[in-house]
Amino acid sequence: MTKPHQMLHLLLGMLLLIAFAPSISEGAISSPYKKSKSQSTAEASTRGTSSAVFPLSGDVYPNGLYYVTMNIGNPAKPYYLDVDTGSDLTWLQCDAPCRSCSKVPHPLYRPTKQKLVPCSDPICSALRQCEAAQCDYEVQYADQGSSLGVLVSDAFTLRLTNSSTVRPTLAFGCGYDQQLSNPNAPASTDGVLGLGGGKVSIMSQLKDQGATRNVVGHCLGRNGGGFLFFGDDLVPYSKVTWAPLSLRSKNYSPGSASLYFGGKSLGVKQMDVVFDSGSSYTYFTSQAYQALVSAVKSDIGDKLKVASNDPSLPLCWKGQKPFKSISDVRKYFKSAVLSFVNGKKSMLEIPPDNYLVVTEYGNACLGILNGSEVGLKDFSVIGDITLQDLMVVYDNENGQIGWIKTACDRLPKSKSPLL
Repeated sequence: MTKPHQMLHLLLGMLLLIAFAPSISEGAISSPYKKSKSQSTAEASTRGTSSAVFPLSGDVYPNGLYYVTMNIGNPAKPYYLDVDTGSDLTWLQCDAPCRSCSKVPHPLYRPTKQKLVPCSDPICSALRQCEAAQCDYEVQYADQGSSLGVLVSDAFTLRLTNSSTVRPTLAFGCGYDQQLSNPNAPASTDGVLGLGGGKVSIMSQLKDQGATRNVVGHCLGRNGGGFLFFGDDLVPYSKVTWAPLSLRSKNYSPGSASLYFGGKSLGVKQMDVVFDSGSSYTYFTSQAYQALVSAVKSDIGDKLKVASNDPSLPLCWKGQKPFKSISDVRKYFKSAVLSFVNGKKSMLEIPPDNYLVVTEYGNACLGILNGSEVGLKDFSVIGDITLQDLMVVYDNENGQIGWIKTACDRLPKSKSPLL
């Protein structure tokens, strides 16, 4: 929601409950409605446990996000949604009418009063305490962006791997007031696809309706693109590195980790970590960040010089001539490793390709940033740069998160597990 290098959609405090949200205008969706039987449950054809696969667009640099096309409404219309495992609520910028919206890729979603989710609906109760007719919401993100609106429900068209098409009715936010860092700039997406583990998440709703199992995964291509999937048909369970989800975190967290660089401990232990596909870059706590930067600088020595005039990221290096790709600089850097302090002793290797960016200025910049500078004090965020060319699986059915190296530039076409 800000400059690409500051994109950080991790939800602060999960959902902000608002006691007195303004009502939507009479001409839009301010009237309550009773859900019909077809709206309360998925159609019979949704019953099953198949999976859905979607191609992704975008990249870490220069776009700063990965997004998916979702077809919503009847008739279905396409919308670009930022893939965000760091928050629960899905929302679209919305003409209800819109009080504060940026220019988006598609015409604003325009609801009807029949689409309004009433205050009495259980999905609203999971979102906030509600005493009015309509279910208002407000979400705020760690990058200072926010969306305020009302909950609506509409059909999502999903093509499953068993060749069937389902159209479950799902609740999402109709955002009529967005506060963005640069509201005059055109937005890359129409909204956010919230894939967290909460009750209002699209994944929880699909599970409740029997459409798919509550498993979501993504594969972010290092050169852009990749794929997103709902359900577990494509998960190679025996080959994935698994870690149990921490019960202390509301986000997708494999718990605490120790930090290593070049095979040596950096003295950082009990480092709480969260995986967040809504963050372009990785953010370490201040102690971990300072330890890593010190180790990297010490290791590089005088082989590269600091490029102080590159505005892309806070810390960059330059060579004797401009770098064209990561392959030009990989030899100067070593891998970092997060060793998770759990029963399985899971490890996440972070090679130079997964923490460096070669910018348009021909410099190599560190894509791991100081989280304390964006308000993250108690935990570190593993963002898109570190998740590139990994299939990451958020398995809410079994309370675990997993990852495995793979090329993300090929969209899977069959029901058989990947790899």
